[in-house]
Amino acid sequence: QVQLVESGGGSVQAGGSLRLSCVASGYIYSTICMGWFRQAPGKERERVATIDSSGSTNYAASVKGRFTISKDNAKNTLYLQMNSLKSEDTAMYYCAARYPPYGATSCPPGVVYMYWGQGTQVTVSS
Repeated sequence: QVQLVESGGGSVQAGGSLRLSCVASGYIYSTICMGWFRQAPGKERERVATIDSSGSTNYAASVKGRFTISKDNAKNTLYLQMNSLKSEDTAMYYCAARYPPYGATSCPPGVVYMYWGQGTQVTVSS
């Protein structure tokens, strides 16, 4: 099992920045894939950014160039640096993790994540 706890959400004006953190605990192995997802009221949950064990990253088109995902393996912590925030970034942000599918060394886009945090709210006012 993997437990995930997010922090760093809050309220900010458009154009501002926030940094989200996610601390992972439990059975953490170096092959783990991690990511950030978000869900706005009345909308489906969407992938924001993911990072695999090699450090390879993948971003949603809507955040590319503004958000940066990173991780500190020594601290089992995932980060999401969010710059140039827009009102449409307002959502509950979730940290998620999973291990690669059997026989794979990474987590393909669209793969279902198995472990989820409780979420941290980000509100951007215009």
